[in-house]
Amino acid sequence: MSKNKLYYILLIACLAGFIYLLYHLYYPESNKYSVCIIKNILGFPCPSCGSTRAIQLLFKADFIGSLAMNPFGIIISAILILLPFWIVIDLILKKETFYTFYNKMECLLKQKKIAIPLIILVILNWIWNINKVI
Repeated sequence: MSKNKLYYILLIACLAGFIYLLYHLYYPESNKYSVCIIKNILGFPCPSCGSTRAIQLLFKADFIGSLAMNPFGIIISAILILLPFWIVIDLILKKETFYTFYNKMECLLKQKKIAIPLIILVILNWIWNINKVI
Protein backbone atom coordinates (compact mmCIF):
# COMPACT_ATOMS: atom_id res chain seq x y z
CA MET A 1 0.00 0.00 0.00
CA SER A 2 1.31 3.45 -0.83
CA LYS A 3 2.24 5.89 1.90
CA ASN A 4 -0.44 8.41 0.97
CA LYS A 5 -3.19 5.80 0.77
CA LEU A 6 -2.23 4.41 4.20
CA TYR A 7 -2.08 7.87 5.73
CA TYR A 8 -5.46 8.92 4.40
CA ILE A 9 -7.14 5.66 5.43
CA LEU A 10 -5.74 5.98 8.96
CA LEU A 11 -6.68 9.65 9.23
CA ILE A 12 -10.24 8.86 8.13
CA ALA A 13 -10.37 5.97 10.62
CA CYS A 14 -9.20 8.27 13.45
CA LEU A 15 -11.73 10.92 12.43
CA ALA A 16 -14.49 8.28 12.42
CA GLY A 17 -13.33 7.14 15.87
CA PHE A 18 -13.48 10.67 17.25
CA ILE A 19 -16.95 11.22 15.74
CA TYR A 20 -18.13 7.94 17.27
CA LEU A 21 -16.72 8.93 20.68
CA LEU A 22 -18.28 12.39 20.52
CA TYR A 23 -21.62 10.89 19.57
CA HIS A 24 -21.52 8.62 22.61
CA LEU A 25 -20.38 11.51 24.78
CA TYR A 26 -23.25 13.79 23.78
CA TYR A 27 -25.86 11.01 23.54
CA PRO A 28 -25.08 8.71 26.52
CA GLU A 29 -28.33 6.81 25.99
CA SER A 30 -26.75 5.41 22.81
CA ASN A 31 -24.49 3.29 25.06
CA LYS A 32 -27.48 1.01 25.65
CA TYR A 33 -27.21 -0.33 22.11
CA SER A 34 -24.31 -2.38 20.85
CA VAL A 35 -22.86 -2.04 17.36
CA CYS A 36 -20.78 -5.18 17.89
CA ILE A 37 -21.78 -7.80 15.35
CA ILE A 38 -20.42 -10.67 17.48
CA LYS A 39 -22.35 -9.53 20.54
CA ASN A 40 -25.55 -8.94 18.58
CA ILE A 41 -25.44 -12.29 16.76
CA LEU A 42 -23.82 -14.63 19.28
CA GLY A 43 -24.85 -12.92 22.51
CA PHE A 44 -21.40 -12.56 24.06
CA PRO A 45 -18.87 -9.74 23.76
CA CYS A 46 -15.92 -9.66 21.40
CA PRO A 47 -12.39 -8.80 22.59
CA SER A 48 -12.91 -5.11 21.88
CA CYS A 49 -16.37 -4.74 23.41
CA GLY A 50 -16.33 -1.97 25.98
CA SER A 51 -13.54 -0.05 24.28
CA THR A 52 -15.68 3.04 23.75
CA ARG A 53 -16.70 3.09 27.41
CA ALA A 54 -13.07 2.43 28.40
CA ILE A 55 -11.92 5.45 26.37
CA GLN A 56 -14.66 7.60 27.89
CA LEU A 57 -13.54 6.55 31.38
CA LEU A 58 -9.92 7.25 30.48
CA PHE A 59 -10.79 10.76 29.30
CA LYS A 60 -12.55 11.28 32.66
CA ALA A 61 -9.24 10.26 34.34
CA ASP A 62 -10.73 7.00 35.68
CA PHE A 63 -7.72 4.87 34.77
CA ILE A 64 -8.68 1.88 36.90
CA GLY A 65 -12.25 1.91 35.57
CA SER A 66 -10.94 2.16 32.01
CA LEU A 67 -8.56 -0.74 32.51
CA ALA A 68 -11.33 -2.83 34.08
CA MET A 69 -13.76 -2.01 31.26
CA ASN A 70 -11.32 -3.04 28.52
CA PRO A 71 -7.51 -2.73 28.48
CA PHE A 72 -7.66 -2.21 24.71
CA GLY A 73 -9.23 1.20 25.41
CA ILE A 74 -5.87 2.55 26.58
CA ILE A 75 -4.14 1.34 23.42
CA ILE A 76 -6.90 2.71 21.19
CA SER A 77 -6.79 6.07 23.02
CA ALA A 78 -3.06 6.37 22.47
CA ILE A 79 -3.48 5.57 18.79
CA LEU A 80 -6.35 8.05 18.36
CA ILE A 81 -4.33 10.82 20.00
CA LEU A 82 -0.84 10.22 18.59
CA LEU A 83 -1.45 8.87 15.10
CA PRO A 84 -3.06 11.95 13.49
CA PHE A 85 -0.25 14.19 14.78
CA TRP A 86 2.44 11.82 13.53
CA ILE A 87 0.86 11.54 10.09
CA VAL A 88 0.23 15.29 9.73
CA ILE A 89 3.83 16.04 10.73
CA ASP A 90 5.04 13.52 8.14
CA LEU A 91 2.86 15.12 5.47
CA ILE A 92 3.98 18.66 6.34
CA LEU A 93 7.68 17.74 6.49
CA LYS A 94 7.34 15.37 3.49
CA LYS A 95 8.84 12.50 5.47
CA GLU A 96 7.95 8.82 5.83
CA THR A 97 8.68 8.15 9.49
CA PHE A 98 5.30 6.62 10.25
CA TYR A 99 5.24 4.67 6.99
CA THR A 100 8.66 3.22 7.78
CA PHE A 101 7.53 2.39 11.34
CA TYR A 102 4.35 0.78 10.00
CA ASN A 103 6.26 -1.45 7.57
CA LYS A 104 8.76 -2.51 10.26
CA MET A 105 5.92 -3.30 12.71
CA GLU A 106 4.08 -5.28 10.04
CA CYS A 107 7.17 -7.45 9.49
CA LEU A 108 7.72 -7.80 13.25
CA LEU A 109 4.13 -8.84 13.92
CA LYS A 110 4.36 -11.60 11.31
CA GLN A 111 7.00 -13.37 13.39
CA LYS A 112 5.58 -16.29 15.38
CA LYS A 113 7.49 -15.36 18.55
CA ILE A 114 5.66 -12.01 18.54
CA ALA A 115 2.33 -12.97 16.97
CA ILE A 116 1.55 -15.92 19.26
CA PRO A 117 1.92 -14.00 22.57
CA LEU A 118 -0.19 -11.16 21.14
CA ILE A 119 -2.89 -13.61 20.05
CA ILE A 120 -2.82 -15.12 23.55
CA LEU A 121 -3.26 -11.63 25.04
CA VAL A 122 -6.27 -11.01 22.79
CA ILE A 123 -7.78 -14.35 23.83
CA LEU A 124 -7.17 -13.54 27.52
CA ASN A 125 -8.81 -10.16 27.03
CA TRP A 126 -11.74 -11.88 25.35
CA ILE A 127 -12.10 -14.26 28.30
CA TRP A 128 -11.95 -11.22 30.63
CA ASN A 129 -14.62 -9.45 28.56
CA ILE A 130 -16.94 -12.45 28.68
CA ASN A 131 -16.53 -13.04 32.44
CA LYS A 132 -16.20 -9.54 33.89
CA VAL A 133 -18.88 -8.11 36.08
CA ILE A 134 -19.30 -4.42 35.17
